[in-house]
Amino acid sequence: MPVSPAMAEDLAAAIATLYADAELALLEKLRDALMAGIDSPLWAEIKLRSIGDLRTAVEDVTIALQQDADGAVGRALAEAYGRGRQAAVAELGALDIGREMQARAVLPGAPAVDRLAASYAQDTRPLYVRITRAVLDVYRSIVTRASTSTLLGGLTRRQATQHALDRFAQRGVTGFTDSAGRSWELAAYAEMAVRSVTARAAVEGHIDALAELGVGLVIVSDAPLECPLCAPWEGEVLSLGPEQGPRTVRVEKAIQPTGLRAAFRVPETVAVHVTGSLAEARGAGLFHPNCRHSLSAYLPGVTSRPPHHATPGTTYKDTQRQRAIERNIRAWKRRQAAATTDADRRRASVFVRRWQAQARANVAAHPHLRRKPAREQIGTAR
Repeated sequence: MPVSPAMAEDLAAAIATLYADAELALLEKLRDALMAGIDSPLWAEIKLRSIGDLRTAVEDVTIALQQDADGAVGRALAEAYGRGRQAAVAELGALDIGREMQARAVLPGAPAVDRLAASYAQDTRPLYVRITRAVLDVYRSIVTRASTSTLLGGLTRRQATQHALDRFAQRGVTGFTDSAGRSWELAAYAEMAVRSVTARAAVEGHIDALAELGVGLVIVSDAPLECPLCAPWEGEVLSLGPEQGPRTVRVEKAIQPTGLRAAFRVPETVAVHVTGSLAEARGAGLFHPNCRHSLSAYLPGVTSRPPHHATPGTTYKDTQRQRAIERNIRAWKRRQAAATTDADRRRASVFVRRWQAQARANVAAHPHLRRKPAREQIGTAR
């Protein structure tokens, strides 16, 4: 059974919901803190004096989020790693080399799981610091701008507050920027990080099991709508060892002749073109978050290269259009949650429905696309 990032997709989705719920809770706390006593002439002074209360509320959310997420990630990584190992068992179970594996009672690889959990914690640690700072910075900014707008005779305080909340909700709670300069919503960044690390756990469980059985080569599937990062590796054979770069190796056939004569024959070998190492391919982008490719054992003389799957009428650009539509749906749902009046909520709801209609139309126009409602949510708490 091939292993792919999709094997751990359900585990990542469950954890991403924790962040989406936290994002919604933070947005609602910010809205409620700003709207309390908004008609008071001393509103600005009261808001700036009570910033400590908001800080405490935000920190309570982030501490609970970090504890829940770290525990859930640890469990998800162990499960994903185990699924990867079981995929190897299913893949090789029909052969002699898989029978020993089936009889083993192997605990989820603690070293691999611990290493990946530590990597996830390191990647997301800055996120929790940014959450509190971002919410408080926006709070101060809204109080200042709303007061200025009122003094200058422009927008009412309510209007100015709502406009500022709309801008904040549009881009998400944190506006987190990664090392490549890309801006992320809180839930979207967390989902990317979780999907990446759980997918890696499944792949590592698989290749660790293969390595234990002496399988040193794997092959990448051909997936529809591949991205430019993955295209060079489709249908290619990769090594699990450290050697990089394309080369041709001569290896023994996976299945050798049996019987009395086999004991006196030289093992049969075949020439295999190896495009590079798995580590090299992953470093170049293979198995990125949302990757559709899978990995399976390459058995010389047995495994054949997969045929190329064309996707007429649909391109990778169309899949990215779907992702953009999902981001807009989430943005307008956040604005709906941040609305301070029924009129603002109704307006946001109209735009949610418009973008949902675009999502349906895009999927209808491209049969190879699938709509994923979970990616259009900002949380389950209401």
